[in-house]
Amino acid sequence: MSGSGSNNQQDVDIDLGQLVRAVWQRKGRILVVTAVAAGLAFAGASMISPSYKSETRILIEARAASYAAQQTQLTGSEPVLDELNIVSQVQLLRSVDLIKQVARDLKLYDLEEFDPDTNPSALSDIMVLLGLKKSPLDLAPEERVLKVFQEKLQVYQVEKSRVIGIEFTSKDPKLAAAIPNAMVKVYLSLQSGAKLDSNSEAARWLEPEIANLREKVREAEQKIADYRSSSDLLRTSDTSTFANQQLNDISAELARVRGERANAEARAENVKTALEAGKPTDTLDAVISSQAIQQLKQSESTIRSQISDLSTSLLDGHPRLKALRAQLSGIREQIAGETRKVVASLESEANVARIRERQLVQQLNAVKADSARAGEDEVGLKALEREAVAQRQLLETYLARYREASTRLDEGSSPADARVISQASEPSEPSFPKVLPITIVAALAAFILCAVAVMLAELFSGRALRPVDAPSNPVDDEPERAAAQPATELRAERPVVARPAPDLVPASLLTAQADPAPMPEPEPEIVADSDEANEPHDEFSVASVASYLAEANVAIAISISPSGDDGSTATVMLAREIAESGRTVVLIDMTGSACPTRLMAAHRDLPGITDLLCGEAAFSDTIHPDRLSDAHVIPQGNSDIRAAMRGVDRLSMIADALADAYDLVLIECGPASAESVSRLSRNGAHEIILSAPNPDKAQLAEIMATFESVGYADLILMSQRLPETRAAGKGRSAA
Repeated sequence: MSGSGSNNQQDVDIDLGQLVRAVWQRKGRILVVTAVAAGLAFAGASMISPSYKSETRILIEARAASYAAQQTQLTGSEPVLDELNIVSQVQLLRSVDLIKQVARDLKLYDLEEFDPDTNPSALSDIMVLLGLKKSPLDLAPEERVLKVFQEKLQVYQVEKSRVIGIEFTSKDPKLAAAIPNAMVKVYLSLQSGAKLDSNSEAARWLEPEIANLREKVREAEQKIADYRSSSDLLRTSDTSTFANQQLNDISAELARVRGERANAEARAENVKTALEAGKPTDTLDAVISSQAIQQLKQSESTIRSQISDLSTSLLDGHPRLKALRAQLSGIREQIAGETRKVVASLESEANVARIRERQLVQQLNAVKADSARAGEDEVGLKALEREAVAQRQLLETYLARYREASTRLDEGSSPADARVISQASEPSEPSFPKVLPITIVAALAAFILCAVAVMLAELFSGRALRPVDAPSNPVDDEPERAAAQPATELRAERPVVARPAPDLVPASLLTAQADPAPMPEPEPEIVADSDEANEPHDEFSVASVASYLAEANVAIAISISPSGDDGSTATVMLAREIAESGRTVVLIDMTGSACPTRLMAAHRDLPGITDLLCGEAAFSDTIHPDRLSDAHVIPQGNSDIRAAMRGVDRLSMIADALADAYDLVLIECGPASAESVSRLSRNGAHEIILSAPNPDKAQLAEIMATFESVGYADLILMSQRLPETRAAGKGRSAA
């Protein structure tokens, strides 16, 4: 700060030590003022009449009577419970009509608390007489009570919910609880009454509409019947008319007659062809089926038998044989004649079938013409039927709604779309005044104001200003300043040994940066800090590794834990340390023991990396928050580990995808081999962290040699103490 602290206008600074000394020197006065202020605040708060606060909460939700629940779902009459609806319900609870109803029910007009202007004070009367204040009695009692009621009432919507809170403050604890409950009761009654009124109005409106629709449906059905009669569109079934049925019957009969005619013609042609060719007709069905021919065949067989018997004893010229042969010849001629009669009969049958076919064809054509005309007439009929169906459906809808509205006309059948979830109870402690908090705040305010007043007085008097060129610690004032200044300020003014930066640089760099000039002996506390900072242990600590990863802007790191779960635990600590620094980090659990999963995940059976590698879980379903920090974790998962390892080549793609969303992707592999890590890190593309909380020299040397053989000569060692292998050059710190 610059100011005019002397006649030569020399620049000055504020002496903070002088300000502190001034406050300390006047500590007695400040404490007295603080005590007086606290006492006055305590006395004033104790004298204030206590007020009590109580609250009722209601949940806005669609409600219906149990017997009407299914109808409500079908008609979709539920209100839309959006943000605007909830705000509207809040305004309804603050409405004047509802408040007036509550005031009348609880007789608040008779209480002085709600109408204090009925007994005004003398000061109020004087102000009214002087015209400085309007007379409160000019307002109606209802308006005065309403004004006080609204000042004590608070109605609000609970954030991100459909819950409304009704809070009321009163000097009477019973009244503070009774008013919110009464408001809810009136509100529910109004809501239920509004539903009843709506159902009653709907029923009254539907009654004449239903009667009108019934008449319209009757008229439409009468028009359909008259149109059918005039157009001869008589129905034989639900889907067929008389003309269509007749057309189907004639078509079936015509097909049958045509079949019979074709059969008769074929049989006649067959017999006729056999006769003309001189072939035997014994095997023909038309001939065999004739009774006369069958009898003649029997007679022919008998005569042949006789001729055969007599020819053994008589000569061929015997008269008897000649007579039998003459009879046989006559029978054969009769058979031929009968066969010709069969042919003629078949031809006659075919001719009759042809005549019948021509008649049926004529009838079919006539019926077709009638059917075509009937089809044209059905166009008008279908239009009338559609109109009748529409009227009938509308009538059925109105009847269903009328029945639903009628069932909700009784009280209790239409509950309000809200229910009480927390009733106001009589408070046992006043909400105001809080004597102890008021006393403490008054004391603190008095102390701060007194201290500020003292400091301002010192500044305005110039005692707290010092010239810039003046030595900050004059020799004369050294003892006094040393006594007044805090120990931290004294140490800050003395030269000390340089301490390592927050990133914990190596000890060799620290030695190179130290000032070679002789320096005073440091204080014991600072020496301890410096020694602690120069310990090699910090170079390999979790904080150092986290700082290195942040400074190097590492995107993906793979952690190897040769000792098992204790190394994995250190990796979890590293992830949480990085998360606390403000960077986003996700840890992938590739261990066999699932140690990171147990430490970070909320449940052991959460989907994780094995499910993702097996394709049994979505990418977003495998990422879960850490229980104790802002870090994220991908657990081990629940799938078969062997099956997951067959898709381990996909892990590099998964890590790259996560690196686009996180500052650091940390893969904990447990005691993995160098060859496995080589597959995961794509031959040196990522940082390798060797997590060994209790390192063993021989084991670390062997591990680092193994990694060096596959191309990883530079590992990040994370340990609680400095491993001896660092001296051999096998590891590096995270500085």
